[in-house]
Amino acid sequence: MVKVIASQIRKGNIVDLDGKLCVVLHAESFHPGKGTPTTQIDMRRISDGVKTQMRYKTTDPVERAHVEEVEYSYLYQDAEGFHFMNDENYEQVQMQADVVGDAAPYLQEGMKVNLSIHEGVAISIEIPQKVTLEITETEPVVKGQTASGSFKPAILSNGVRTMVPTHIVPGTRVVVMTADGAYVERAKD
Repeated sequence: MVKVIASQIRKGNIVDLDGKLCVVLHAESFHPGKGTPTTQIDMRRISDGVKTQMRYKTTDPVERAHVEEVEYSYLYQDAEGFHFMNDENYEQVQMQADVVGDAAPYLQEGMKVNLSIHEGVAISIEIPQKVTLEITETEPVVKGQTASGSFKPAILSNGVRTMVPTHIVPGTRVVVMTADGAYVERAKD
């Protein structure tokens, strides 16, 4: 365990809260004009998934768990969960769907991801910020609706709904943000 001050805690960090490991979902520091600066940390207990919220003074010590960051390749998903392989030693690990969470629809076979490993168990996942997906469904262009900056709804090949520029048609490959599914640009391939 490593003690750090509360203001250094970031999303994705693993902290030890009363002997239980928690993954940080959101951390924000507040600096009021008067009073003590504080850091609010939203986290989820890894053992049972219970979400908790803690508020610390920005200089309070918080215990960060020792977690190993390892690059893995995504293999496949089955009834037991999501399977990943370490490209260096071919060791495979499995993660439950609730741990993968919102990243699940963006996982693509062979995708490189960073897994946080604590005592041999994968406890959190970090996927690339952007992925390239194909548009499977979108509304046709309405004549006269060519103003730049206007968007229309579309469905990506992974089933996620997003908003795309009016010139995008089904079959077009686009780059989207994995955090919220937002359109970035047309794919260059």
